[in-house]
Amino acid sequence: MAIDGDDDDVDINPFAMLLPDDQKAEAEAKEAEGEDETRFLAEHEATHQLQQHHIRSIDSAILIRQLQSEGLSFQLWPAATTFLALLDRHRSDPNASPLAPTLSSAAPTSGRLRILELGSGTGLVGIAAAIILGAVVTVTDLPHVLPNLRFNVESNSKVLAEHGGRVDVAPLRWGETEDMEALGRGYDVIVASDVVYHDHLYEPLLRTLKFLMLEGEKRMVFVMAHLKRWKKESVFFKRARKLFDIEVIHADGPSNESRIGVVLYRFAAKCNMN
Repeated sequence: MAIDGDDDDVDINPFAMLLPDDQKAEAEAKEAEGEDETRFLAEHEATHQLQQHHIRSIDSAILIRQLQSEGLSFQLWPAATTFLALLDRHRSDPNASPLAPTLSSAAPTSGRLRILELGSGTGLVGIAAAIILGAVVTVTDLPHVLPNLRFNVESNSKVLAEHGGRVDVAPLRWGETEDMEALGRGYDVIVASDVVYHDHLYEPLLRTLKFLMLEGEKRMVFVMAHLKRWKKESVFFKRARKLFDIEVIHADGPSNESRIGVVLYRFAAKCNMN
């Protein structure tokens, strides 16, 4: 299966896909500038959208708040729900799970699995991983996204405690040395969903992955759920293949009248990388 998605007739603007026309410019501006945390929470207390996501394998649910008018980082993207479904399937039947080889090889000999999520957005994937796997997960995003992330973590504190999971929230501006060094490299696996969409973020994301996966003593793997929207995303994969071996470990069928579905990729350091 191709990993760089060269389907020339697939080119979908994610802003057009996820936001009404009259909100696009405002949302992009707010993504860049950020807001004061107290004012942010007060202004959106009455306008949020809460959704429950059922986890069949443990007969429980995750509560997630979206803020539709605030931009892409405050909404659920398709790849996140696919990742949640795969985590749920893994808990039910590890032998049939596409995540099993990665999680088994990454699991520490003692203690809980430590997971780092990049571009967490609403936090659905990170919170689900902590609950389903009983893992310690650090969810990260830009500073102005963190108030909503913290809200969602706190909203699920009871179910997290019941299943032995823990979620920490931290800022991470991709490619920024200060943020990357503050996080460190003490993780077993890195995950993300729908993070390849802005071409100006390709290099910062790759710098972050290089710092985490290639520059330390420990060799982690990166599992990324992705729904292709732009032809130019092939540029990211071509650059990434210079540093990592990339394989497809799962692919959804077409959905919502689209002939493509979410794909799960596994990135690992090339064997000849020092």
